[in-house]
Amino acid sequence: MKTAALYARVSSERQKEEQTIGSQTEALKEYARTNGYTVLPEWVFQDEGYSGAILKRPDLERLRDLAAEGQIETILVYSPDRLSRKYAYQVLLMEEFTRQGVETIFMNSPPASTPEEHLLLQFQGMIAEYERAQIAERTRRGKRHRARSGSINVLSGAPYGYRYVKKTETSAAYYDVIEEEAATVRDVYQWYAEEALSIGEITRRLNARGIGTRQGKSGWERSTVSALLRNPDYKGPACFGKTEHAERKKITRRLR
Repeated sequence: MKTAALYARVSSERQKEEQTIGSQTEALKEYARTNGYTVLPEWVFQDEGYSGAILKRPDLERLRDLAAEGQIETILVYSPDRLSRKYAYQVLLMEEFTRQGVETIFMNSPPASTPEEHLLLQFQGMIAEYERAQIAERTRRGKRHRARSGSINVLSGAPYGYRYVKKTETSAAYYDVIEEEAATVRDVYQWYAEEALSIGEITRRLNARGIGTRQGKSGWERSTVSALLRNPDYKGPACFGKTEHAERKKITRRLR
C-alpha cells in the first residue's frame, strides 16, 4: 500500500472565493485514487491566501514535519508553482523531501527521471518565477495608476469610523461612515482640541464609557488614541507609496 500526502495552495482572497484550492484538492484526490495511493484525511494540506514566494506557510510546515518523521512515501502537488513560485525554493524543498526518502509528484508535469525531464522541470520553475515578477510589476503599476486617479481601493484598510466597501460592476470602492464610531472620533478630537485633554485622560475617558475599539477590545491604549489623532485620513488627504524597500545601511561612528 502506497501512502501519500496532498498539498494545495492559493495566494489571494479572490482565488479562495472562487474555491480554486478545492478544485486542486479534488483533482489530487482523484489522481491518488487512480494511481493506488492511500491518503488519510489529516494528510491533506492546504495553504489558503499564502504567497508562493515565501516558505513560511502553516500547512507547508506541517507537511515538512510529517516528511521528516518518515510517515509518508509520496507528496502529490498540482503543479510546481503551487509548491513555490521561486525556482530556488522548489529545488530546496524537493531536495529536502528526497533526502527523507519522500517522492514529490506534480500532477500536471511528467515525472523527472531523465536529464531532459529534469531540465523541463527546471524551465517550468524559472518560467513560474518570471511570471510572478511580471505580475508583481503589473500590479505595482496598476495600483500607482489607480492612486493617481483618486481610487481608494489601493489604500490600506478603512480607519476607525469607516468601513471599506468593495468595488462592484456598477460602482467604485468607497468608505462608508459607521455613525457610532464616527461619533467617538468627533468626541476624541473635541476633547483634545477644545478641552485640551491629554492623551492619557482621553484614553481613560474612553475606557470609562466602555467604548470598544475596531478589534472589539474593551480597552483603549494611549498609542491607539495617539495614532487616531495623527491619522491624516480624517482631514481628507490620503497617501500612496509613502514607503519603499531599500538595503539597510550600516551606520558606523566616526573614530574620535
